[in-house]
Amino acid sequence: MTAADHIALQWFVRGVGTLDPEDRRAFDDWWAADPSHAAAWARWAEDWSQLDALPAEGLQHLRHRLAQDKARAAAHRPWGSPLRFLTGRLHRAWGRPTFALASLCLVVASGWLGWSHWQQQPVFVQTVATGFGQQSEVQLPDGSTLRLDTHTRLDVTFRRQRREVILPEGQALFRVQGDTARPFDVVAGPLRITVVGTRFSVRHTPGVPGEEGVRIAVEEGRVRVARSNAADPTAVVELTAGQQVSSNAAGVLGPVAAVAPAGIAPWRDGRVSFDDTPLSQALAEFERYGASRLVVRDASVAALRLTGTFDPRRLDNFMRALPKVLPVQLRTQGDTTEIIAAPLP
Repeated sequence: MTAADHIALQWFVRGVGTLDPEDRRAFDDWWAADPSHAAAWARWAEDWSQLDALPAEGLQHLRHRLAQDKARAAAHRPWGSPLRFLTGRLHRAWGRPTFALASLCLVVASGWLGWSHWQQQPVFVQTVATGFGQQSEVQLPDGSTLRLDTHTRLDVTFRRQRREVILPEGQALFRVQGDTARPFDVVAGPLRITVVGTRFSVRHTPGVPGEEGVRIAVEEGRVRVARSNAADPTAVVELTAGQQVSSNAAGVLGPVAAVAPAGIAPWRDGRVSFDDTPLSQALAEFERYGASRLVVRDASVAALRLTGTFDPRRLDNFMRALPKVLPVQLRTQGDTTEIIAAPLP
């Protein structure tokens, strides 16, 4: 690396467009002093053009970091300039052409890592949760709205280029404010749901028998559903309004189906709906809203299929209706009610 190359790189690091009048005159004098200076500048200009992909804010951040590194090195190293030391080491090892490329790679890599780290820093973090029998609605800074059902937790993280909500357990209704520059992701168990602007529901209740997987239903707009750890880009399902899909606990997606007549989230109106659901699974669903004190010990009774819509906060109505729709009767002992098979006529 020639002295002209070295000095040209120094000027690039400083940023000629930001020089004060005195330093600008010094740069102009250096430029005019020898034709080799302009040639060195042109070589670095060609290499430096690779940094054009960085946003302006990121480029300014990079220059600031490089200037800081140079100042620290000059204050603590006997060679006075980190570039001069690095120039000598790499020039002896590889020669000037390889040094120019290596120098640029080092600058680009360190600058990009710094910029990428800055981009990934959260700008908003919030955890919201509901207890048994509770529901809650939360508005996010971007205008999106989250409606949480009972026994649900959401971890919200916004970054500069993306928005993410993690649903460890429960079910929620999402009304997402459109922002094409910042997609909105919901991570539920093994699945990632990506949207720009829409209204949809996600259920992830691994502790409920028969509901260990994830269910996504769309009311408005479009969402993309994929396994969060899948490398196969074809393992993706796109849902539009009126469609839903479910997965098992491992994230294997089932067929796309129409949303049930009860809608994507009947729980927002204080209802739970069952469609040919085993009685044991229906009772587990009621337990999400509080202690039902309903038990079933007979496996054949537990396997009976139930269809209907009920208010989980009014179990007395459910208990009165149950013997009318299934061949069962209720036997109460203390504060527990057992559901048993009705006697044969």
